[in-house]
Amino acid sequence: MAIRQDSDFQPMSEINVTPLVDVMLVLLVIFMVTAPFILQSVKVRLPETSPVAALKPAPALVVSVQPDGRVYLGRDAIELPQLEARLKGEMRRGDQAGSGELTLQLRADTGVPYGRITEVMAAASRAGVAKLTFVTAAAPQGKK
Repeated sequence: MAIRQDSDFQPMSEINVTPLVDVMLVLLVIFMVTAPFILQSVKVRLPETSPVAALKPAPALVVSVQPDGRVYLGRDAIELPQLEARLKGEMRRGDQAGSGELTLQLRADTGVPYGRITEVMAAASRAGVAKLTFVTAAAPQGKK
């Protein structure tokens, strides 16, 4: 008596990847949603530095920003479009004199909104200023 197998079942030789793709897409969406929250939850307390050695003074233009947002080039009040034009003129004069790149010192009050400072920086960048330094006050000696 022989055993005969008349079944339609055959060994499966292909892997169904649809469930794997579904799981990977769900994981990707979860990662994309949670990643910004992880990055924003990092709290940083920026350090204060003690005074550093003074650098050799170099000729520079000084741009000051008052707490109310007014901008000054040297001691003269100036609007941002005029600031950009004046800086371009200074860059041209520096190129003609062969004195090299123009250095701009930015002195901003601590109460100035960050957006206003970035507007001044953008005007300087559009004018072609390559060297921009921030003027700060030294931290008190007892504070570390």
